[in-house]
Amino acid sequence: MNAARKSFRVLFVCMGNICRSPAAEIVFRQKVEEADLTGRIEIDSAGTIGYHAGHAPDARMSATLKKRGYSIAGKARQILSADLQNFDLVLVMDSENFANVRALDKAGHFHAKIHRFTDYCTRHEANEVPDPYYGGQDGFDHVADLVEDAAEGLLREIAGKLG
Repeated sequence: MNAARKSFRVLFVCMGNICRSPAAEIVFRQKVEEADLTGRIEIDSAGTIGYHAGHAPDARMSATLKKRGYSIAGKARQILSADLQNFDLVLVMDSENFANVRALDKAGHFHAKIHRFTDYCTRHEANEVPDPYYGGQDGFDHVADLVEDAAEGLLREIAGKLG
């Protein structure tokens, strides 16, 4: 954690920032609120491409999360190289996102901050959160299951660090 700040900053990243990373942001934000850690953990999401910048989360992902009791908010944005310095942890959804985010850090100064979000799963065996964009409802449900699992594991780890 940056000594000049009192909060721990987490950035979730997928390709377009309309399905997976906003889902992670929405789910994790609610879990942080429920744990009464809102002022201590800052949360954002971004995409490796800027095509959807300014758009709300995908309607199908939003509907899936609403059914599970989450409030939907946020607008897509593209990740910036400055994000690697400004966030304590950058969590990507798949191998392509991992490579693209690491490529923003040509000198390798921030590579230790970049991890796969599924590294925090405790109930599911997964190496990535698959992109549900071109699939059916089962894909969105699967993403929500993985995101909820990883968000719980992530919260336990960060809360332990915060004391």
